[in-house]
Amino acid sequence: MIDSVLVANRGEIACRIFRTARRLGIRTVAVYSDADSSAKHVREADVAVRIGPADARESYLNVSRILAAARAEQVQAIHPGYGFLSENAQFAAACARAGFQVVGPKAETVAVMGSKIAAKTRILRIGVPILPGYHGMQQDLAHLELQARTLGFPIMLKPAAGGGGKGMRVLRNESELQPALQAARRLAENYFGDDGLLLERYLPQPRHIEVQVFGDCHGGRVHIGDRDCSAQRRHQKVIEEAPAPGISSETRERIYAAALAVAREFDYVNAGTVEFLVDGNDFYFMEMNTRLQVEHAVTEAITGLDLVEWQLRVAAGEPLPLRQSEIRLHGHAIEARVCAEDPQQNFMPSPGELRLMKWPEGEHIRVDSGFDTGDVVPPNYDSLLGKVIASATSRSEAIGRLAQALDDMVCEGVSCNHRWLASVLRAPTFVQQRHHVAWLQERADEVLHPDEAAEGAANAAGGETAR
Repeated sequence: MIDSVLVANRGEIACRIFRTARRLGIRTVAVYSDADSSAKHVREADVAVRIGPADARESYLNVSRILAAARAEQVQAIHPGYGFLSENAQFAAACARAGFQVVGPKAETVAVMGSKIAAKTRILRIGVPILPGYHGMQQDLAHLELQARTLGFPIMLKPAAGGGGKGMRVLRNESELQPALQAARRLAENYFGDDGLLLERYLPQPRHIEVQVFGDCHGGRVHIGDRDCSAQRRHQKVIEEAPAPGISSETRERIYAAALAVAREFDYVNAGTVEFLVDGNDFYFMEMNTRLQVEHAVTEAITGLDLVEWQLRVAAGEPLPLRQSEIRLHGHAIEARVCAEDPQQNFMPSPGELRLMKWPEGEHIRVDSGFDTGDVVPPNYDSLLGKVIASATSRSEAIGRLAQALDDMVCEGVSCNHRWLASVLRAPTFVQQRHHVAWLQERADEVLHPDEAAEGAANAAGGETAR
């Protein structure tokens, strides 16, 4: 087993990794910027090393400073967490060259999956369905315009090297095409250092279903169930659950087979997530995230497994802890991402000091947090405070437990989205499994002001009856 690990990240995910590492007797090293000098992840590590100022480019995204910290503390392994450098092939390669074991897939796998063009070209060859569109290497604007017109509107425009929904845009008619292509190219270059673009048929109401896969360096490959991440705001996941509700067993098995085919094609090692858009009984490969996901906790809740432990064991060269036939799923789990943001002000981030942060407690409630009372939420990074996860024997019971847990939370000093999340969980569309990736955009009033929306719907129904 690995004897020491540096987590090249911060907040909730760093604390999460440290929890498993401590249980396994692994020495933990945190890195921090000036904005995080007294942060929770710094307090929870065995050792903490300053790596630079608040600007992420000079700290959490600075490869040389992270490697210098790893050398100084003589760690054996580096875990990138998620976000920052977690899907950066150059970082993975630099760690390997420096003699550190990366807790994640091989640099070559990260590189090919980092380009949706390269990945989807190979995916097509193995017979896994992808959305009709243009995924080619010819990227001059005139050619992209021609491909868009051939495909027909509406279409989805995506950066080829993007992730997390950044830069995605729906184009509904030709008048939007030219300015959107130019703007998307600039954004892709600025954010990802790659100005390549994809064009795909737009599905108006798909579900976002993903499969957790794991591979080892001995050729072992398994899936660990699926998750539904269809409750999204601006292409960002807000509620995740496992298993995905309302999927037929036949469709689910086809999705599992496709996910494993992708893992085998890329000789995948460690934790990964194969993501699909699902439209009825049809599904389409979207991308593969070459890292641990924020939502891994719901998979852990229905399996009893520790996926970070799996990551560390696989990185140490061990075979997968279980064979496919030994993995069991039980009950239902659902997770909410609690963020320092104000739903009443268009979800503006809300940095500041947490005068009181009371996370929920109780049986079947799990909290993965990166902040407690007295901590400061800096303005420099993602606004995620932590995650609240509820598990139960049924979906309805899990929803009820999570909504109540969010009601019980107290967050003072910054604005927080926990009450908005509770209203998402209680929305009829979500409870009745009618939600899709565009739901929160199309029906924002059902969630932002649930009481007013319900009253308006009742009044409208009364008016129709009177007429």
